[in-house]
Amino acid sequence: MVFIVGFTTLLGVEAEELRYKELALKSLVQAVPAILKSYDPSTGRFGTGVWICTDQNVIFPLAAAWAVKSDNNPYYHDGELLKAIIAGGNALIDDMGSDGSWVFRKKDNSTWGTIRMPWTYSRWIRAFSLIRDAMPASDRERWEKALTLGYSNIMSRDIKRVHNIPAHHAMGLYCAGKVLGKTEWCDFASRFMAQVVAEQDIAGFWSEHFGPVVRYNLVYVDALGHYYAMSGDEAVLPALRRAARFHTMFTYPDGSLVETIDERNPYERSLRFGNVGFTYTPEGRGYLAQQMDLMRKTGLHIGADDAASILLYGQEGDAIPTTASYTDRLDVTPDGKALVRRKGPWFICLSAYHCPISENRWIQDRQNLVSIFHDAVGLIVGGGNTKLQPLWSTFIVGNISALAHKPGDENPRFTPTGELYHVPDGAAIRQENPIGLGLIYGRERCSILIDPIDNERVKIIMSVEADSGLPVEAHLTLIPHLGKRFAGARGFETVLGQQAFELDSSTVGEWIEHTGWKLTVPEGARVIWPVLPHNPYRKDGRTELNEGRIVLAIPFSPKRRNCEVVLSINERLE
Repeated sequence: MVFIVGFTTLLGVEAEELRYKELALKSLVQAVPAILKSYDPSTGRFGTGVWICTDQNVIFPLAAAWAVKSDNNPYYHDGELLKAIIAGGNALIDDMGSDGSWVFRKKDNSTWGTIRMPWTYSRWIRAFSLIRDAMPASDRERWEKALTLGYSNIMSRDIKRVHNIPAHHAMGLYCAGKVLGKTEWCDFASRFMAQVVAEQDIAGFWSEHFGPVVRYNLVYVDALGHYYAMSGDEAVLPALRRAARFHTMFTYPDGSLVETIDERNPYERSLRFGNVGFTYTPEGRGYLAQQMDLMRKTGLHIGADDAASILLYGQEGDAIPTTASYTDRLDVTPDGKALVRRKGPWFICLSAYHCPISENRWIQDRQNLVSIFHDAVGLIVGGGNTKLQPLWSTFIVGNISALAHKPGDENPRFTPTGELYHVPDGAAIRQENPIGLGLIYGRERCSILIDPIDNERVKIIMSVEADSGLPVEAHLTLIPHLGKRFAGARGFETVLGQQAFELDSSTVGEWIEHTGWKLTVPEGARVIWPVLPHNPYRKDGRTELNEGRIVLAIPFSPKRRNCEVVLSINERLE
């Protein structure tokens, strides 16, 4: 089990020393039956529904279960388990093309060309490193031939620029070089990993356009962590430390990733364990201590893949607490572009990362710059960025109808067709109390201040100059909980679901409430549901209801340049 001793924090985490190997083995052993339940011996395929190559990723944790000797591991050198692992790799060979690629298919049966899937290749080669000597000669030779084909093409064609996929490929290539006796592969991978380290931002992230991509940053940490375990290359340790510090800042108290500074992914309430790259620094182990403590409290287990990795490659040792672990703390990134404020049960993030709109579907508009979390109810304000949806922007200046998503459009234009400023042209963090942002949209200057009054209330103050002659509107995007009560002061009440509504302040009243929080509604404001984003991971950009936001839209004018609302917590509203 996890063993953590030392300081006590708000979350109850104690983390001067972190011990987790016993827990990792237990989690791995417990996961094996469920993995094998999805195994089809006639094809060697794992998974359910539409088969995709990443369904076979489970051969790595299965190989770890087969390889780790322990009195608590009934799968050590189990013959039937070995047969399933071998069949799983053979299924990959049966489906691969002449260049070592597979059809890039998703579970909805959509296809996106072909790919030498990095996540699958790295797990395949790591599984091979564990079972190679026990394989029948014919299967071993078949795997060696296929893996050599795949990694030859990966080295020559897929590792050309620093990005999350090439970084992961380079880690796998280093492993393949060691296993298959190709020192030139190891040398190539080491040189590329030096480039990965060199391109890390001082704030601890790797940018894929401008500013952080929090979720994909974990891919770099994972790749460098496994590479370090295999190579012992200490040149990557400073990068792992910076990355760990970054993630200890930008993780909510419930273990979810902070979306406010993320250029690719919106908010997702999920408790992510981390990965092996966090085990090599005290900051990283502090992050893992927080996540494991939260998992213990919520009854979650470490996933089989992560359990296998930290069991085989991870380091135990001393730990440093995360930002969320404190009761009163303010952290600012070294570049001064983002701020995290922990004040009692409040956790607030402000982002001053800004850049022009990209026509790349994967690069989201940096539009939603504030998030507010409370320990009792979770994330309330925020939810992240999207495209083609100006109602998700902290402020807009101009014609809001100049940007919208047309249903079914697979190749939309992502820039406004009229005069609309929904991403800032300039942004700066205010570190003094109350913390805030100064923002420029075209010819308009705006600001937002966040002031935690006490443990139950936070004040949000919005101001504009209103000198541009264009319409100006502020938006607070609110996280929905489908199937839960949503109500207003003047009697409006509904269970949040398919029923859309747009209510003005005269209809909804002086406040709205939902799942444990209450928010005052200024005169002239509108409350809108559902405000849907554009989903880049679906070809036509369509979204589901649970991806939407409730939006409080507040108009400004020369007669109203300032507005103040109060967000309060009342758990009885839940």
